[in-house]
Formats: sequence, structure tokens, C-alpha cells
Amino acid sequence: MIWIVVLFSTVVALLDAWFYRRHLHRQTAGVLCRSLFWGLCLVSDLLPVVVAVTAKLLPDNSTGMMLVGMWLLWGFQLLVAPRFVYYLFRLLHCPRLGWVGAAAVFGLLLWGTTCGRTRYVIREVEVQSDRLPSAFDGLRIVQFSDLHIGTLVRPQREMERLVRTIHSLHPDLILFNGDLINIRYTELDSAAMRILSGLRAPLGVVSNLGNHDTGVYIKDSMSLPVSVNIDSLCARQRRMGWRLPDNATEYLVRAGDTITLTGVSFDPALSKARHDRRIPMEIETAFAGVPTSYYNITLSHLPQLWERIRELGYGDLTLSGHVHAMQMKLNLGRWSFSPARLMYRRWSGRYDDESGGTLYINDGIGYVGWPMRLGAYPEITVITLKR
Repeated sequence: MIWIVVLFSTVVALLDAWFYRRHLHRQTAGVLCRSLFWGLCLVSDLLPVVVAVTAKLLPDNSTGMMLVGMWLLWGFQLLVAPRFVYYLFRLLHCPRLGWVGAAAVFGLLLWGTTCGRTRYVIREVEVQSDRLPSAFDGLRIVQFSDLHIGTLVRPQREMERLVRTIHSLHPDLILFNGDLINIRYTELDSAAMRILSGLRAPLGVVSNLGNHDTGVYIKDSMSLPVSVNIDSLCARQRRMGWRLPDNATEYLVRAGDTITLTGVSFDPALSKARHDRRIPMEIETAFAGVPTSYYNITLSHLPQLWERIRELGYGDLTLSGHVHAMQMKLNLGRWSFSPARLMYRRWSGRYDDESGGTLYINDGIGYVGWPMRLGAYPEITVITLKR
């Protein structure tokens, strides 16, 4: 992500030079005005470079450093994106529209990091299947994902609101789809554990491990090995009363009927492939010995694994997260667009296949890269299973 930002910064720097040469250099704006212009350009355009170089030089990625980097990248957006829009309109010889467009972008960015970042969207989804046993007809599942505790602006306040909102939906089963933390297990501290342990449902709370949960972003793996980070995080979640079928399947029984619930954990060895369209991840062990005759719910943080899950005969309902719709989404009726569409075949919402399987990708709660959400608001999904 950082290199995309650096590339964008380079483009804007070239436009800065064009604007200066074409419109400021020949004007009698004065030395002070031109100096202020170049000062603003230099500071803003170099922000992503500073973040990238600092991240490269520091011996480890601390939670505090990631927070600072996140806000610096947001500051870069706030200073550069409006300028970029203004330059585009100047190229079209519409300077007045350029000022309007720049002001609109500036306002949207401010709104996204204040209201948009905390504006919960609750989506109701009904999934029908003849394979569902009668005792589970009408089962209410609440799905949420990608909390990223380490980047939350007001962690306790936001998590308390999350717990209250989920309880108000009266779920039979609560499913979390991974990336509970951002860098290391210590982000799930005693305060976070106390709040999140308040989540309750008749069939319990079940969690899934995502790429951020595994500790692959910890540079100093000697002081905190990946295996220790995973084990410590899992232990803390279990102390909260959450269950973690780690590459395993459990059986849910209700009024004598049974369905299966599988958790496919992220493999740390595939961290560089996490955004690939198809991931060569071995998932067979998660379903070992599980009859395909049972209706199956699979938790897979990565939506790219859906096709493989279906090939194995499971995943009547597969739930995923991971993408966040890149925290930016344009919604026009039933059609929506996000930069995520350019990277992922399936990136947000519901997908159905011809054999009756359903994939639902939750847009997540937290944020990574910048503390902002536009269009892709924090999502809680209520899924009702029907025969």
C-alpha cells in the first residue's frame, strides 16, 4: 500500500512543477507566495517517503509507530488529494470548478475520518438452503471482522459501542472473521479483553485468525516469534470465552440437529500472497474427517479461498473479511466501486455460486493505512439462515 501512495505522491509532485511553471512562475505573486507554495508541496509530497524510510530503518514495527504512520498518511491525503483534483480541473481550463472540487475532496476526507470512521452499517442478509436442518431454520448469525484494535482512535469507547450494537441484534451465534489486532497480541490488553468478553450468544462467540493476528508484521521476530504471538493471542481470546477452531471443525447441535463450523486460519508463510487472486494455501486439514452431508459454515479471513473450499464440498456459507473494500467505496444503487475491485475478484458483500454456496465478505470495523472510511463504513452483518 505504501508504494501506491509513493507513486501517487510522485505524480502530484510532477503536477506541482507543472502548475508552478505554467501559472505561478510568471505571475507577480511575490517571493513569499512562491516560497509558501513550494514549502507546502515539499512537506506534503515527502510525507509518504518519510513514513516508508522510517518503517524501513526502525528495528521493529511498534503499535505506536504504526499509529503515527497512519495519521501521517492521512495528513498526506488531506494535503495532496484536493490539490490533485484542482490540477485536473486546471488542465481542463476550469479553475473555478477546480476550487469547488478541491474543497469537496477536503471536506470528504475530514468527514471520513470523523463521522465515516464510526458510522456503523448493519446489513441484513438471508441465506436459504435445502441442506439446512429444520432446527437451524431461522438461526441469526452476527458477523463482524477486522477490528484492528491497535489502530482504533478511542479503543475502549469504540469497542463498548460495538458490543452494545451486537447485543441489540439478539444473535444466536456471533462470528468474528479475523484481524482482531494490528501488529502484536499485547494490543488485546486487559481493558479490551474485559469489553469483548461481554459478547454473548446462545451458541457462543467463534473467532478466526487473520494475517494481522499472526504477527507477520513484527520485524523483530527474535523478541516475539510468530508462534508465540499466535499462541498468546489465542490464549487471550479463549480467556474471553471465545472459541477458535484453528484449522479445525466443530459440531453445532440444536434440538437434535447438527451443522458444522470450520475455521481456516491464515498461514503466516503466505503473508506476501495475501492479496493474490488465488492463494496456494493447504486447507484440507481443517475439514479432515468431516462428512460433507452436514450443512457447513466456514470462517476464512481470506475470501480468495472460497473456490477451494467449495471444491472440497464445504462452505454452504463462507464468511470472510480482510479487504475492508479498501475503506473507500462509491455506492450507486446496487452498483458499487472501490479500488479493491481492481485487486480482488470478490471484495465486498454477497456472492452465490451455481451449486448453492454463498460467500459473504464483511467490510470490517477498524482501519489500516489511514484512520478513515468513505462509503465502506464499519459493518455488522446479520445473517439469517432459512430452509
